[in-house]
Amino acid sequence: MDKKRLYHIIEWLIALAACVYLVYRLVLFDDYASLWASLRTMDTRHMEALLLCIALMPVNMALEAWRWHSLMNEGVSELKNERLSFSEAKRQVYYSKLAGLITPWRLGEYPSRAILMAQEIDNSSLTIHHSTIWSRVLSMGVVGSATMTAAIVIAGLAGIGILGLYGLDGLGWTYYLLPVSILLLLLILVLYWSPRLLRRWAAVSHRLIMLSLGQSLMRLVCWCVQLALVLWALGAFHLSPFTFHLLPVYYLLITITPNVPIAEAGVRGAWAIALFGSVNAAFAGVLLWGINTLLPCLVWFLLRKNVKRLDR
Repeated sequence: MDKKRLYHIIEWLIALAACVYLVYRLVLFDDYASLWASLRTMDTRHMEALLLCIALMPVNMALEAWRWHSLMNEGVSELKNERLSFSEAKRQVYYSKLAGLITPWRLGEYPSRAILMAQEIDNSSLTIHHSTIWSRVLSMGVVGSATMTAAIVIAGLAGIGILGLYGLDGLGWTYYLLPVSILLLLLILVLYWSPRLLRRWAAVSHRLIMLSLGQSLMRLVCWCVQLALVLWALGAFHLSPFTFHLLPVYYLLITITPNVPIAEAGVRGAWAIALFGSVNAAFAGVLLWGINTLLPCLVWFLLRKNVKRLDR
């Protein structure tokens, strides 16, 4: 069996496993009655807010595709003469949602992108060894993960600082400040030294890291807007200048909480209750997880045959 066919089989096995997992999660969810009750209480404005949240899902995915497009085209020297197209980057990002769904801590996201990248290399005129492209993709994955985490930590720390300024210490914000500060320091060191650490596998520069960090912050803003919309739509959030700082704190808490895909929706719901003090907030956390995780998995099947390959 040649490598091209093997990667094709792996691609569909991952997609099949993800679909089975999605059905499993939907069948096991045991509180549909309360969720539907929350949805029925929404008026036209709240429904429009929920629809806007759903409409922002492609924006969220486009921002991640932009990040991936930048990382691969600027950090992988072998692709300088045949750049990764934005449409192909988008296809890889949507597909990686499937792989991340069925692997602990979403570890499968970047290897799944390498699988599609290897297929593209086989279909192009490039003569790059598969092991080379895997090392390049995974190296860029490290940079992408580090910059996304750094963006979440920076914004979350700012939110925790505001909690302290307003005396809202019910969450024990000082308890989180020390470990998160240490994590921030470690991230800064990793980002600073990553060009030297990864130079063997990819052309990582400080400029590329700062670009990816900025793109990550833009994606986090999109997440926060989506979260505010779905919380408000379900009556779990009052829009005011004194509540928006809780949004990045929420993403910080679910980032530093160890979890696996089978429990991810529950973790998000638990932290939503802790921060926003409402059962409806838990539903909002689960619903947003569905919008930004389940919908992209389904969209991939539509994108698979309708995007261009590597630009010629």
